[in-house]
Amino acid sequence: MNPTELCFAPAHVLAGMIRRKEVSPREVVGAVLDRVAALEPKLNAFATLTADAARAAAVRAEAAVMAGETLGPLHGVPFTIKDLMETAGVPTERGTLMLKGNVPKTDAPTVERMKRAGGIMLGKTTTSEYGWTGVSRSPLTGITHNPWRHGFNAGASSAGAGVAAAAGYGPLHQGSDGAGSIRIPAHFCGVFGLKPTFGRIPNWPVPNNDQVSHMGPMTRTVADSALMLKVIAGPHPWDHTSLEAPPEDYPAKLGAGIRGLRVAYSPDLGHARVDPEVASLVEGAARAFADFGCAVEDAATPFGPDGPEIVRFLWPGHIQGLAKNLPEWEARMDPGLVACIRAGMGRSQSDYLDMRYRKLRYVEQVHRFFESWDLLLTPSVSVAAFPAERLQPAHWPQHPWDWIAWAEFSYPFNFSGNPAASIPCGFTSDGLSVGLQIVGRRFADTTVLQAAAAFEAARPWADRRPPL
Repeated sequence: MNPTELCFAPAHVLAGMIRRKEVSPREVVGAVLDRVAALEPKLNAFATLTADAARAAAVRAEAAVMAGETLGPLHGVPFTIKDLMETAGVPTERGTLMLKGNVPKTDAPTVERMKRAGGIMLGKTTTSEYGWTGVSRSPLTGITHNPWRHGFNAGASSAGAGVAAAAGYGPLHQGSDGAGSIRIPAHFCGVFGLKPTFGRIPNWPVPNNDQVSHMGPMTRTVADSALMLKVIAGPHPWDHTSLEAPPEDYPAKLGAGIRGLRVAYSPDLGHARVDPEVASLVEGAARAFADFGCAVEDAATPFGPDGPEIVRFLWPGHIQGLAKNLPEWEARMDPGLVACIRAGMGRSQSDYLDMRYRKLRYVEQVHRFFESWDLLLTPSVSVAAFPAERLQPAHWPQHPWDWIAWAEFSYPFNFSGNPAASIPCGFTSDGLSVGLQIVGRRFADTTVLQAAAAFEAARPWADRRPPL
């Protein structure tokens, strides 16, 4: 396998080759780091690259193979971590100049589990400032470029993770998702991204945002996300919201099929605007589920129309902790983030509690909807990639902070905690990726993965690579 093929090889393939001594961890890590060196900073997917530490870890991993030691499921396989997650001895700067040089002392549970499974961390991937927006730029790292079109939005806040997966920076990339931040970059970058059920993967430090933030994998194949989820899922004492259930054997269950499932399709959740070419590609993908033995029906989503007002109140509300930084830092912050903070100022506790009550009723409606359906299919995002210096596409209504207008399909399932994935379903006439969102019942992560695997088998995309 030549160096480029090593960079794009799935994790389960690499792990097997390493165990059989067909390739060494040093070869794999070296090939990926060489590719990173060739493509960065043009893509700008890394906030911090830990090349020396990765090469040293690869040497140790190779020695373990040669010594016949017991090997973890990811032994010698490269991975990246988003720069919102704590990493011991490696900067965690969250896309903001306010935290430049911040170096934690402790690995978050996901990082520790990836390392314990034998994975080799390559570094930290870029994020929008504090993960506040779906556009791939920050004051700290600048623009992270769409791999299919330089200068265009790669999606955020897991921007670098999506680009790294698409560009062949190894197979496994951690993302996080508070209103679509895994699924949005997966859509724009043409990769698979999974937001599991809330609490499936422990999240530490526990965010103060009313339980909307989820951890999840971003990969080029569904099987790799299943493998990564198996490694990082499961309860952890530091996260009181983490689920008690241990992880299932997601990789072993992928091929079970989805025949007989009741599948709802909604092109707009009852309110969302969608660009025509995106809508056409998504509808064609949704109709294909009938070929897998599913009963696919257009379905009303009664919860949908109430979402915009709720999220536009809560999104600025949950970042009010940053308001204290405005006197010193405003001029060096993302202007959209500043506008969003200011939009949430002056609201009362009573106003917040009233809106949170509406949110809880909204969540109940989502779960009542899934009493009648096994899956819901929607667009992942309303638009294809657009220039990254913009907060909204030029042909959409403009606003000082409201990027959510073109991402109305994501946040409902952060509110409700349902598992949801974005899977590539085609390209626009301009060669820009489009994603189909697959949403399952709460706790039905396996069903979402099985549905994604069935779609991937029928419409494979992993061999299509951006022209880098």
